[in-house]
Amino acid sequence: MPEMCPRCGLPKEICVCEILDREVTKRIKIYKAKAKFRKFITIVEGLGGEELEKTAKELKVRLACGGTFKKGMIELQGEHIAAVKKELISLGFSEGSIDAAS
Repeated sequence: MPEMCPRCGLPKEICVCEILDREVTKRIKIYKAKAKFRKFITIVEGLGGEELEKTAKELKVRLACGGTFKKGMIELQGEHIAAVKKELISLGFSEGSIDAAS
């Protein structure tokens, strides 16, 4: 018998909990900040828990940049606001929940 998800009651293979969590009305903010030596970093806020780590790793791979996740936010080296928004949409986050400052 397949393993069942405790939240939605469906088998783990077709569980929809992760998709539903992304569609909840949480706001994701993307903006840039100045770091040391006149360099910029792109900051993504509004993600949490296991989703934060998974998304940070995926963004670093897709954008070919360094970065970290800590204190509920993702820091990526360089200016990647438009690219991060595009990648978050391709990862399944709704476009309406993403605020990107230019």
